[in-house]
Amino acid sequence: MKKIFLMGCFLLGFTALTFAQGRMRMSPEDRVKQLQTALKLTDDQSAKVLALYQAQGKKMDSLRNAANGDFQSMRPAMQAMNQETNTKLMALLTDDQKTAYKKMMEEMRARMQQNGGGTPPPSK
Repeated sequence: MKKIFLMGCFLLGFTALTFAQGRMRMSPEDRVKQLQTALKLTDDQSAKVLALYQAQGKKMDSLRNAANGDFQSMRPAMQAMNQETNTKLMALLTDDQKTAYKKMMEEMRARMQQNGGGTPPPSK
């Protein structure tokens, strides 16, 4: 009986851990693929956006490491970094793509508010 209880606790903990990991952010490559589909990026735009997202990812990783998991202390820097990346991304887009991107971001914010924040579920 004790073994069954311990096994149940282990499985419950493992399931919770797996669920938490499933909500991780998208890779730069996945983000570019999503934008390619939604905004019809050219190959040149895709390459530049990928480089932009990869550079942001490296900066974010170093920021996370420096903050030792203290989200509140790194939040202002992360917001500034996201704003900088967004500004650079907008400079790469055509006017039609900018309009579509803004609409896509508004829809994502609405979904996140509806779901209570966090990472939105991956699109299929």
